[in-house]
Amino acid sequence: MATVSELTRGAALASLAPTPYQSGDETREQGISKAGNRSIRAMAVEIAWGWLRYQPDSELTRWYNRRFGHGSKRMCKIGIVTLARKLPIALWRYLESGEIPAGAQLKA
Repeated sequence: MATVSELTRGAALASLAPTPYQSGDETREQGISKAGNRSIRAMAVEIAWGWLRYQPDSELTRWYNRRFGHGSKRMCKIGIVTLARKLPIALWRYLESGEIPAGAQLKA
């Protein structure tokens, strides 16, 4: 089973790790880091678009559609990057424990 630090390093490599901001009592996220591998980040976004297209009944797709599906073009882009961060976690769970992402359909 992967540890949190391994997943964080993988997210950092793909430039999908959050960049927190802390000043005194204020804590917020500034989005994702752009410091890692650009190709991996682009691939993760493409996989997320593919997930939306080929897994329309999955819980992740329903979440994306509820949250970002009816927004502006900018909100859709923000949403797809968020999905690109969530999807590898769901797929890692599938590889490690066999837990299929909720609502996903496997082809025979």
